[in-house]
Amino acid sequence: MSPKTKKVVKLALPLLLAVFFGWYTLSKLPIDQIVPYFKSANYSWIAIGMLLGLFSNLSRAYRWKYLLEPMGYSANFPNRVMAVFIAYLANFGIPRSGEVLRAAVMTNYEDVPFQKSFGTIIAERMADFTILLSIVGIAFLIQFDYIFQLLQNAFQPQKLILMGLIGFAILISLLVYLRKSHSRIALKVRQFVMGLLEGILSIFKMQYKWAFIFHTLFIWIMYLLMFYVTTLAVDDLQGVSIGALLIAFIAGSFTIAATNGGIFVYPLAIGAAFAVFDIPENPSIAFGWIIWASQTIMIIVLGSLSFLFLPIFNGKYKVAK
Repeated sequence: MSPKTKKVVKLALPLLLAVFFGWYTLSKLPIDQIVPYFKSANYSWIAIGMLLGLFSNLSRAYRWKYLLEPMGYSANFPNRVMAVFIAYLANFGIPRSGEVLRAAVMTNYEDVPFQKSFGTIIAERMADFTILLSIVGIAFLIQFDYIFQLLQNAFQPQKLILMGLIGFAILISLLVYLRKSHSRIALKVRQFVMGLLEGILSIFKMQYKWAFIFHTLFIWIMYLLMFYVTTLAVDDLQGVSIGALLIAFIAGSFTIAATNGGIFVYPLAIGAAFAVFDIPENPSIAFGWIIWASQTIMIIVLGSLSFLFLPIFNGKYKVAK
């Protein structure tokens, strides 16, 4: 397969999947059944949910400085905020491309080497993933029987162990090759990896570790509150149990990470999660659309404004300096 064909496939595949899941979701719950929930929704709760989502994103941008400072970089807060929103917007086009673009913003406007900036983003994701695993652990304790049965049916332990051993062997072989090889490509990869590791390890060199931990917890508390508050906008979802909320939140989080910002898939995941707890399908999927649409509108507006305002702000900012 030629590089051009690979590029086309990488761009087209997420979009084709989005179209498929869009058709499947709407076939499960036609638009005419979704619209009434949008009409009857309490938009005060939706607005509060959007505000909580905004707080989490601002906290994420503020937290970033604690990873950049140990390497000797001090990025401007507005630039960090705009980079975060640009990243989220880019992920709607190509999954995970936003992280690359976010690091590029720091390189272009704050002179932070790309590999180091990208390394701090990986360190952030590691911290966020730790919190998400903690939420999974809490959900596991609350809904142990359900999750254990689900994992037992979905995965075979022998296959997981075999895949893990094969992956580990490949990783070790690659590391040995990169360490011993003197080829130009290997040297460039080693240089990139060293910068990447410096960014990742900055999490252990922070002067304000507790502030970083506070913002990490704050970000995820805002996510959870945003999810809960938005359920209050749908009358048929009043009194949903904590276990159901956590399972649905986790399901939705993984779809956002794995697809184009959860487009079409997010409502389906929410509906499937709530269905396990015998919550009606129509309000569940409609709620998924409501929370996804409200947060997406915020990202599109603020991400687009960030794209436009970033060069203008930095032109004036550099002149002022």
